[in-house]
Amino acid sequence: MSQETLSNLLHEQRRFPPSEEFAAQAVAKPSLYEEAAADREAFWGRQAHELLTWSKDFDQVLDWTDAPFAKWFVGGRLNACYNCVDRHVEAGLGDRVAYYWQGDPEGDKRTITYADLQRMVCQAANALESLGIHQDDTVAIYLPMIPETVVAMLACARIGAPHTLVFAGFSAEALASRIADADARVVITADGQFRRGTRAPLKPQVDEAVAKSPGVEKVVVVRRTGDEIAWDESRDVWWHDLVDQQSDQHEAHDFDSEQPLYILYTSGTTGKPKGIFHTTGGYLTQCAYTHRNVFDVHPERDVYWCAADVGWVTGHSYIVYGPLTNAATSILYEGVPHPGAQDRWWKLIDERKVSILYTAPTTIRTYMKWGTDMLQGHDLSSLRLLGSVGEPINPEAWIWYRDTIGGGWCPVVDTWWQTETGAIMVSPLPGVTATKPGSAMRALPGITVDVVDDTGQPVPNGSGGYLVVTSPWPAMLRGVWGDPERYRETYWSRFPGLYFAGDGAKKDEDGDLWLLGRVDDVMNVSGHRLSTTEIESALVSHPKVAEAAVVGANDPTTGQMVCAFVILRQEAIQEADEPGEGSELVAELRDHVAKEIGPIAKPREILVVSELPKTRSGKIMRRLLRDVAEDRAIGDVTTLADSTVMDQIRQRMATTHVPGH
Repeated sequence: MSQETLSNLLHEQRRFPPSEEFAAQAVAKPSLYEEAAADREAFWGRQAHELLTWSKDFDQVLDWTDAPFAKWFVGGRLNACYNCVDRHVEAGLGDRVAYYWQGDPEGDKRTITYADLQRMVCQAANALESLGIHQDDTVAIYLPMIPETVVAMLACARIGAPHTLVFAGFSAEALASRIADADARVVITADGQFRRGTRAPLKPQVDEAVAKSPGVEKVVVVRRTGDEIAWDESRDVWWHDLVDQQSDQHEAHDFDSEQPLYILYTSGTTGKPKGIFHTTGGYLTQCAYTHRNVFDVHPERDVYWCAADVGWVTGHSYIVYGPLTNAATSILYEGVPHPGAQDRWWKLIDERKVSILYTAPTTIRTYMKWGTDMLQGHDLSSLRLLGSVGEPINPEAWIWYRDTIGGGWCPVVDTWWQTETGAIMVSPLPGVTATKPGSAMRALPGITVDVVDDTGQPVPNGSGGYLVVTSPWPAMLRGVWGDPERYRETYWSRFPGLYFAGDGAKKDEDGDLWLLGRVDDVMNVSGHRLSTTEIESALVSHPKVAEAAVVGANDPTTGQMVCAFVILRQEAIQEADEPGEGSELVAELRDHVAKEIGPIAKPREILVVSELPKTRSGKIMRRLLRDVAEDRAIGDVTTLADSTVMDQIRQRMATTHVPGH
């Protein structure tokens, strides 16, 4: 990739500094940057001491002698569950709400205090030990967004048993491969789950997966839907029969700072699954630090909502470990946005007086598409900070989020990080940074990143390239489970001494960062390198477009051509003409992209669709759109939230061919 690669960028002139009032009360101050720059290791040592409780203090902040295998807070001992739960109860915060849980069926609600959570976790830890699970035994968790999921995670952490949480939308085959790779002895699941207003089974997938997993000794089942399920008396046990009879007293033992906490398998892998594992002390430190400073959390008064699924790293770090370490009050929500419940989020924010909301650009664009009628009658004035995670956010969605949901004044923190990094790496500090719509801005204090060219040299401001992390960080992955060479080869071989996990970025003229998605989402059109993210941003900046996905399809003349799939906003659907040859809308959108980026970026084909192929976590599966654009057989659709979407798109493509221009 040359220095000119990814060089096109929308010229964003808008700036949004924090208000004087917000800056005055903000947790993070400008001095954080100065302190971290003066002595980075001392900075992280202070964070670890202030944010965590250690049973034995560490002797050394960082051991990097066996790079790229790091050790943080060497010699220190602690317990993750004690830091998340027990110490808050001991400090007199037992009555503080840890979670307001809202089930998918509207009548399902629970309020769980820190004292409640402590009792539940102690019982679950005793239950796991009664099954013979001890330190270093792995436990697989395949559960929906219910309180027992958090309890199971914390119970594992309490006894030093690494957990691997598998998203409850994955297939039996995906579950089996993860159980095998982690060598899990126990699987915790539920009879079923509620999602999008319907009930779906879970236990049958577990039965199929466990049939291929001879190392599994017990399957613990939470009763969620009450549906009839197959039962193996020798292996299966009900959660309520096993856990509820246990004592609610359990001593949390301490473990080394580098004790493995969990394994999380990266989505979309082929062949052998890639288990990213994080350890305890460094991970908890950075989760707590970023949660507190990026989201400006005041635990005594804020109600915080990370609207991710706990099956992904966002849920691990910012639903469980970060918020609980900081004694915060969080929302735990089982449902997902869907047309049958468009106002559920806003009703919940109004009811619980949510003050901080953290969600994905995909969700924001979905709500843009649905319009503002869903907001009527719901008071969102409790919101004071908005966050974005999961993929680059286009400026138009950023502005809509701030203005429509945030009342025109809420700071927006656009965060960049990955499963592998464990916690947020690049983000504005809301009381300090003058934000730019669409930019993740700068590395956080204590984190060092850069954008480099093909040779690993930093690019100048105004240029694009590969985003790398230049120094070790506390929450960093400690390897690929059971495969240290794969860890070294995947993340450290492209640029020796630098961490690179596949994302492209641009430094603008001020040196601020604009994430451009995976570098494999870059197209080569007539020798010009174009970012799909940038073209998608240009399309969504058009007032008629709610969401867009762009792919590059093979072309004998230009190498690749730009193909776009767009969803219109609700108000634009009625007035849209039928896309096709000579379509005014298609011409309008092509011209808009040319104006925003340049004629070379004009999509050759634009197809208006009603939905895009998304995983259950909301990520767009662009490889499936490439299959359609290149008229190939469509690949595996098992991870899609709705597999029928691809049939609809292919049918639409067949009946509405947009010829090249």
